[in-house]
Amino acid sequence: MKNQRRKFIQSSALMGLGAAFMPLQFCTPSKNSESGEENEMKSTLEKFGIQLYSVKEDMAIDSISTIKSLGGYGYKQLEGYDGGKGILWGLQPEEFKALMAEANTEMISSHCNVFENLEAQAELAAAVGMKYLICPWIGPQKSIADYQSKAAEFNQIGAKLKSFGIKFAYHNHDYTFVELEGQLPQDVLMNETDPALVDFELDMYWAHVANVNPGDYIAKYPGRFRLCHVKDAEAGTGDPHQRGVLLGQGEIPYAELIKRTKTLGMEYFIVEQERFPTGTPMEAAEANAKYLATLEF
Repeated sequence: MKNQRRKFIQSSALMGLGAAFMPLQFCTPSKNSESGEENEMKSTLEKFGIQLYSVKEDMAIDSISTIKSLGGYGYKQLEGYDGGKGILWGLQPEEFKALMAEANTEMISSHCNVFENLEAQAELAAAVGMKYLICPWIGPQKSIADYQSKAAEFNQIGAKLKSFGIKFAYHNHDYTFVELEGQLPQDVLMNETDPALVDFELDMYWAHVANVNPGDYIAKYPGRFRLCHVKDAEAGTGDPHQRGVLLGQGEIPYAELIKRTKTLGMEYFIVEQERFPTGTPMEAAEANAKYLATLEF
């Protein structure tokens, strides 16, 4: 009887030790004691940019001071546009690179007229380390054949820029998401362009107000969208040109979108705002930077 009791005690002790050293994969994930939900590691964006057109009035007055201020807000990347002084805003490449270093930022891309003086613009872009020149507008075309012609032209532009070490991309508005002849023009541009020569910049706002889910559309063409415009839309179905608001004050779910699209090839998240219900464009730029810097996904 004593021997049986001794064996039972030893067996119980070994079982206790076994539980103590049970492999971690058999342990239950930690949960929030209040909600009962499993804890999940969150991420934030290390870098994000701003399209300088968002502060176009300030750029027109003093582009250098404006860029320095944007760097101070936390924007590590800039996307330019041609405000009448060229894509380097009248500066020589070395001057422009010095400005970027002082502002602790970099110009990753610029919207420009890619249909004129392409080589000259490509030389400047390459000299300062830009990665993209982007076509911001082609306007609504009259037929699918017209969009096919634009796609062919995009391939030619992409081939020319590739020789300079620059990539080409097209930025959409809402009109390419309006059905024409039974097709979406944006699909035509996607399918008729060479992925080795043409990337795309999805304007999340314009897709959203055209009743297209930005995340679903990017998932339809993984790896084709490398840049995006991040701007929010107030809830409702009003004039699509008049729904812009500060990030976080609208209905576009950016935490979800950023998390999802990063797995689909998205690399550059660029703030753009064109409507300012309250405050100045620079105040909006600062508020949007704070929003993105702390947004967890």
